[in-house]
Amino acid sequence: MTRQGPTPLFIVLEGGDGVGKTTHAALLSAWFSALGLPHVSTREPGGTPVGEAIREIVLAGPEMDMPAETELMLILGARAAFVRDVVRPALDEGKLVLADRFSLSTMAYQGYGRGLDLDDVRRAIEIATGGLVPDLYIVLDLPADEGEERQRDDGSTPDRIEAAGRSFRDSVREAYLELAATEGSVEVVSTRGSPDEVHSRIRARLAARFPATFPEPGVTEAGRAG
Repeated sequence: MTRQGPTPLFIVLEGGDGVGKTTHAALLSAWFSALGLPHVSTREPGGTPVGEAIREIVLAGPEMDMPAETELMLILGARAAFVRDVVRPALDEGKLVLADRFSLSTMAYQGYGRGLDLDDVRRAIEIATGGLVPDLYIVLDLPADEGEERQRDDGSTPDRIEAAGRSFRDSVREAYLELAATEGSVEVVSTRGSPDEVHSRIRARLAARFPATFPEPGVTEAGRAG
């Protein structure tokens, strides 16, 4: 039987490149399905036809020269469609939304990383999202050099943003940690260890934040119902 949580939730996985967002989005989606939670798992920029087209431009190869302001506006253009066509309809239907990246990425990458004015970035985000704020950001944290090493081991080719260099990656990681220290809706989870270990940490954070929706570690649905 499908179990409906008390309220629809918007949960976002964040973090630098190589931290395992794709892996943990898949693990969480499988867990949500096992719990009987109707949900949408998606990514950003992307999730819509216009968003995927913009993603191809933003994440083009390192040879694509792009001003930071252009990068910001492209990402926010994709986000406006993402909010209108994916997130809000799913929430209105009572579904949980799990996204790979959202506005915290923009603050970390385009604000801190690219050096754009943070107040200007925040105002632009507000326009693109219509004020929509996730219920929780989960920042998957790993030192930049370890994330870069994981990507090399996977044999992946760096995209335009990933190829920005170690200093940029370090700035992004520091930005996420700084934002997490000042924002109440952000949890930081270390991704050192096996995927199963990290997944257990994420589940524990979700259970602590939203006990009406997620079971505590080691507690089965039957146990909660009884």
